[in-house]
Amino acid sequence: MQAIGAAARRTGLKVPTIRFYEQEGLISPPERTGSGRRLYADADVRRLSFIRHARTLGFELDDIRSLLDLSDHPQRPCDDADRIARRHLAEVDTRIEQLSALKKELARIVRSCAGGRAGDCQVIEALADHAHCDSDHETKVSKPQSRAKAKRPKAARR
Repeated sequence: MQAIGAAARRTGLKVPTIRFYEQEGLISPPERTGSGRRLYADADVRRLSFIRHARTLGFELDDIRSLLDLSDHPQRPCDDADRIARRHLAEVDTRIEQLSALKKELARIVRSCAGGRAGDCQVIEALADHAHCDSDHETKVSKPQSRAKAKRPKAARR
């Protein structure tokens, strides 16, 4: 058993993030000492590491919750895990396409800058009016936040 600080160091998570995952039900409430300090077993640390790695790969909390449920029931088929991963991969591919279009347009805008006065700046003109752009890059680039992520306190983001 280890305190929350040790669990944080072992997993690379911040203490508030661990508390947040507990609050969200991704990990079970840990045992507590007589003074109320949280104590984490090795299984808790493995679960926290799983969550951290999944978040690093960009999985949303709802998907992580589903993947953890599958992990908790190893006799179940992994079709759901495959479906979740394939859907996430498709989302990543879409974001890459959107980011590539955005990069191309930004590069074009930067190349159009000839220096001089801000009043004649092509960068400012292009940013002020989408009509100056060559491509439709107005699709949302970042993936939408899940409700849980949107509510997450700033200190818990990791």
